[in-house]
Amino acid sequence: MKEKTQSDTANASFYAQTPTNRDQFKLERNDTPIPENHDNLPEKKNKYGFIFACLETSFILIGMLFILLIVPRTLHGDATLRYQYISDFLHHGIIQSVDNKYSLVGPLFSLPLLWLGEKLGNPKDLILLYNYILFALSLIATYWLCKDRMDRGLLRKFFLLMITSSMFAAHLASYYGEVFTAVCVGFGIMAALIRFTSIGGWIIIVLGIINTPATMVGLGLVVLKRTLDRKRLRYILAIGAAGILVLAESYIRRGSFTSNGYNDDAGFHTFMPYSGLPGFSYPFFFGLLSILFSFGKGLIFFTPGLLLPIGRTLKNWKDKYALNLYQVYSLWICFTIGLIIVYARWWSWYGGLYWGPRFFLFACIPASFALAVRLHNKNTGLLVNIFTVLVLCLSTWVGICAVLFQSAAYLPTCMANNYALEAACHYIPEYSVLWRPFIAHAQLQWQQKLYLLYSAIVFVYFIFPLLVKIYQQASEPIVHFIKPYVQIREWRI
Repeated sequence: MKEKTQSDTANASFYAQTPTNRDQFKLERNDTPIPENHDNLPEKKNKYGFIFACLETSFILIGMLFILLIVPRTLHGDATLRYQYISDFLHHGIIQSVDNKYSLVGPLFSLPLLWLGEKLGNPKDLILLYNYILFALSLIATYWLCKDRMDRGLLRKFFLLMITSSMFAAHLASYYGEVFTAVCVGFGIMAALIRFTSIGGWIIIVLGIINTPATMVGLGLVVLKRTLDRKRLRYILAIGAAGILVLAESYIRRGSFTSNGYNDDAGFHTFMPYSGLPGFSYPFFFGLLSILFSFGKGLIFFTPGLLLPIGRTLKNWKDKYALNLYQVYSLWICFTIGLIIVYARWWSWYGGLYWGPRFFLFACIPASFALAVRLHNKNTGLLVNIFTVLVLCLSTWVGICAVLFQSAAYLPTCMANNYALEAACHYIPEYSVLWRPFIAHAQLQWQQKLYLLYSAIVFVYFIFPLLVKIYQQASEPIVHFIKPYVQIREWRI
């Protein structure tokens, strides 16, 4: 049933006015309840704003502490090569070789940790803290930058969801390069849309692109949208700067502008039709389907927040906050699309032997933000709120698996005989890292059980207000639907 608006109630009171109820009319005009979205009110006007702020901040700190203490940190795969590169750089400077694969831009910022670790005698242990520290500092810097330019409650929900309900936890315990690119581009876009940090934001974005040159297509889409929206050509300078610096690093470290270190890089030949082929040899259509819908690597399962409709809400907030959140989210989506376009053709679109879709860690940023928006502003349709519940459930499970069940990524079945059955971990639900825990019941330690309890508390904190809203929206339609069938007097044997 359509809710009365303030103007409707006022008109009704006006026409009902009589000489005997003139004072009552004034009371009605003043006391008529106005539909409000209390979630969007500034915290100082919200009676419980301070309590919620303390609670959400505590959740964020506890979540980061759990990730630091209970997630196993290992140096493996690509991380081993990155560590070797930066260690050689510290001791011998630049070693030129055509086989140098990965950029040194991201690892360069970990040099203080490596130096300190060698002084203390445990360089690998400290270097494995790099992504964790980088992520934590990014949250602090982003909060300081945006706290007065958007709703602080929304910002805290955004951070909390990235910690508890995304893939980030699984990436913070290794030395891979995706975290550096994700936080530089993701939070750099927010800084680039703020006047006094605009240049710094673009510099940070370019650093993230150099760290992963394949993301140049994503940068191209971001620059294209920004150029069309602002009708300014200066944004093209970001592409030029990133391209020149990528070529410069290639020449310095490999001795050639065109060498990328991936010559003849390919996987093992298996029963999959296009396995064993090097480079960008995978058919785009099959790569696209796999990236989006595969049970073991699909974004629809690992970043379901991308499916939530928030465009209209963000447009309504355009004049409400100093930071244009609609523009921020749109640029995030453009970059994500660029990643999908590039990696759909890559032979290892799945990111190798790793928990979840490694190359698409960045997608967790817009996905978490979209979910935060829907949880922060529940004044939408009933179906959207129900869908938000489903997305929250799946996202929470992703976060739990990222912390507690990373071992599901290393099933012997998928690694045996030169990865002959590796595709089973990508496409079959029973071998997926998300669904395997329902089949192989792991024995959790007390610390892990404590984290499970923490995740459940955060989940209840998020879902309870949403369920209350759904009850308010659905109760009347449900009663209206059921009422004709429960008229006892009309029933006959």
